[in-house]
Amino acid sequence: MTDTLIDVPTTKPAETTPYVRPDVRGFLAYLNSVPGPKMHEMEAPAARQVYRAMKDVADLPVGELGAIVDLNIPGPAGAIRARLFDVAATRVPGPAMMFFHGGGFVIGDIDTHASACAAISRGLGMPVISVDYRLAPECPWPAAPEDCEAASRWVAGSPAALGRTVTGLVLCGDSAGGTLAITTAMALRDEPAAVPVIVQAPLYPAADAIKEYPSYAQFAEDHLLTRAGMEWFMAAYRPDATHWRASPLSGDLTGLPPAVIVTASLDPIRDQGRAYAAALIRHGVPVVYREAAGNVHGFLSLRQAIPSSQGDVAGFLAAVKAMVAEVEGARVSAQAAGGIGT
Repeated sequence: MTDTLIDVPTTKPAETTPYVRPDVRGFLAYLNSVPGPKMHEMEAPAARQVYRAMKDVADLPVGELGAIVDLNIPGPAGAIRARLFDVAATRVPGPAMMFFHGGGFVIGDIDTHASACAAISRGLGMPVISVDYRLAPECPWPAAPEDCEAASRWVAGSPAALGRTVTGLVLCGDSAGGTLAITTAMALRDEPAAVPVIVQAPLYPAADAIKEYPSYAQFAEDHLLTRAGMEWFMAAYRPDATHWRASPLSGDLTGLPPAVIVTASLDPIRDQGRAYAAALIRHGVPVVYREAAGNVHGFLSLRQAIPSSQGDVAGFLAAVKAMVAEVEGARVSAQAAGGIGT
């Protein structure tokens, strides 16, 4: 794989009159009219309950799968809860996806993103392991990246409890989970696991806690994720903003795995995802970049509330599937070439 592929849909200019899809406009009108305290005005346990209660309204049902298995993974602070989602009951050796849920490192869990993980397994035809990493403020940074790294190393070793032989890892997550996918890729580049990370696939990640980008001010209010919400998440998470485990853009991006990166055009952290994609390209990393024009942060788990999000997720999965196939094809070709020369 020698070329960098950039897939950027044509969008209306976002600087003056940003395009908003009709179903997104309706969802935002409803959301902004709901009375009562906003999430960032609650304590973390109450905010988690509200977020969990929203999932059946906002997202699609999990549906039938070949296997859904709860797991306990050894971690740095005790067992890490995880769940395997697999469209197939059994399978031959192959790649597996590690999924890290969004929620600002404060809210969200395996259940809030169960439907998304099931859809990903169906779309990619591979097992998905969703990780219930420790949350802030009870467990601030770097608890979350430590758990995600530990869980990924465990899965890479194809433990018996997993019931699958894993040949490579795809690291995925949305929002905070997208950040964790990136930092886990960096950790496993520096100290490789039993099998390699073949693709990183963050959706609307927070990649830079140091710099404020234009989209942060442009969409600070009324677009689901707000400036006040971001500040609430960061106050709970308490990261060292200069460290690569909190701001991947502050670290060395050389030698990272190929990436599929998706942002939403109405997202306050949209420009962080754009900047991360551009930085990877400058470091010679193959990148597919997609932007969900007219959509908001969090659309992966809003496919019922915002039906057009199903198209964004389908496009993301198609890009990931193609990238995995390309990487795996290159690996097989390299092995064959090595065999010929011996």
